[in-house]
Amino acid sequence: MSEPWALRLFRKSPLKRDKVGALQAGLGPVEGKRCLDLGSDNGVVSLLLRQQGGSWASGDLTPETVDAIRGLVGTDVHLVNERHLPFADAEFDVVVVADMIEHVEDETAFVAELARVLRPEGRLIVNTPHARDTALRRLRLKLGQTDLKHGHVRQGYTRETLASLLQPAFNVLEARTYTKAFSETVDTVMQWGLESLGKKGSKKGVVVTGTDLNRHAKLFTAYSLVFPFVWMFSRMDVLLPWNDGYRLLMTATRKPS
Repeated sequence: MSEPWALRLFRKSPLKRDKVGALQAGLGPVEGKRCLDLGSDNGVVSLLLRQQGGSWASGDLTPETVDAIRGLVGTDVHLVNERHLPFADAEFDVVVVADMIEHVEDETAFVAELARVLRPEGRLIVNTPHARDTALRRLRLKLGQTDLKHGHVRQGYTRETLASLLQPAFNVLEARTYTKAFSETVDTVMQWGLESLGKKGSKKGVVVTGTDLNRHAKLFTAYSLVFPFVWMFSRMDVLLPWNDGYRLLMTATRKPS
């Protein structure tokens, strides 16, 4: 059986590989637990998290992303509303929010919903852009890679602003950043390439699907040939150990009722 298209794309994306690694590292043991992931875009995050064990539900903000996730994982995939998640109170032991919180209009209501569906002392993992003013961000804006085009209501969060948002209902355990300038440069070039192919954004930004992969199969094959060099360039992030990254990962637990 051939490998699912989303895994083929995933293996050629340094940023997605780093993101899934960061999420898995923060997840902890999930065997026997009820878990929820929100914001998986094309579904590869949902697929790989479900392979960790546990019983998972998935959700996202647009029909396109929900269809893509459902195509990969099958069942228990939901179109969600930031002001009301379609789940019972205290249904989940673990909730993973993967690049979704920056897309919602009412962040306070969304965090309240996260707290509602998570059991007391349950684990929350939030991945989001790290809000920074850098030369590379200014270049991305000049290239038209704006927050609006990515479907972002806000640029992202700092450690302080995200902790402040979560702390009414959650105890923050850890915050760390990852994805340094070399990987971010790779993403800048990849986003430019997607735009040149005419891929349109949505409330969840630019989402690459299996249909896109089939439509541009020759380009994907060509990119696959140069990917080893792309990968080596992105790994030069290790030369910047003291620099903050462009992605922020925060783990927290639900405060007791």
